[in-house]
Amino acid sequence: MGSREQILELQARMGRNIIGQDQVVERLLIALLCNGNVLIEGLPGLAKTRAVKGLARNLEADFSRIQFTPDLLPADITGSELYLGEQAEERFVFQPGPIFANIVLADEVNRAPAKVQAALLEAMEERQITVANKTHKLPPLFMVMATQNPVEQEGTYPLPEAQMDRFLMHVYITYTDDVSERAVIRLVRSEESVTAGGTSAAAGEVPAPVAQQAVFDARREVSAVVISEPMENYLVSIVAGTRRPTELSDDLASYIQVGVSPRGSIALDRCSRAHAWLNGRTQVTPDDIRAVACDCLRHRIKLSYEAQADGLTTDDVIAQLIKLVAVA
Repeated sequence: MGSREQILELQARMGRNIIGQDQVVERLLIALLCNGNVLIEGLPGLAKTRAVKGLARNLEADFSRIQFTPDLLPADITGSELYLGEQAEERFVFQPGPIFANIVLADEVNRAPAKVQAALLEAMEERQITVANKTHKLPPLFMVMATQNPVEQEGTYPLPEAQMDRFLMHVYITYTDDVSERAVIRLVRSEESVTAGGTSAAAGEVPAPVAQQAVFDARREVSAVVISEPMENYLVSIVAGTRRPTELSDDLASYIQVGVSPRGSIALDRCSRAHAWLNGRTQVTPDDIRAVACDCLRHRIKLSYEAQADGLTTDDVIAQLIKLVAVA
């Protein structure tokens, strides 16, 4: 079985356990293929944590969950030096924290102060942790998936722009339709009946998790996906439209206060190639770029007071932007 078939099998397994959230599942896989980190935002109970756990459970990977709280300390994430005593050969030994895993769930990341949130920055960007002037490398397969609740803001600490920019994508998770809601109820009911029967797995043989090597092989194939010069120009024009919106529309200019950083261009390039690969294409099309534009750019655009007063979201502004940018 080739790497694409294995990734598609991983997608299918996740889809069977996270019903009605196919786009979220696809975005998690795109982030995995792009070696990036993802921020998932949604109301409580919409399967944010379940989605991340579903990925870890079906992939050959170590999983770690960090519940962010106001009393959390940076050392609770990164680990710390332990003193072994005067008689030990080494007086201090490093005790790794929960960040040393393949897939790290930073649950309710905005509930911890900025100092704790900053403990993730080096890990997310450099794939390493520095403690007591010693650098410790993280596993080759490493991914931070953070969640946050958009409604309950009491006792939370909004993520600074510098940290938001480190996330490859900012994914929204919404309510499912009625058909999917019934399927969710049945799925949970069946899981409860299995648990009540004294077993922890569904009936039948549990398939082996997808090997990490399949992810590394898939990443090489994604890097080989071609993005032509016209598609590059189209991608750059979308990003440039957030920085120089007056060239496109006066209304658009009044809505955007701060445009997208170069990380946004890189994210859009990487994610559009991964989207094309997942859909069996060897070249990026305008549809691939448009499909991931909101997820790659929504957390990198700062809206003006005029946009907020008009009740516009970043997705609304990005939709207007895409309509104004022509394909070369």
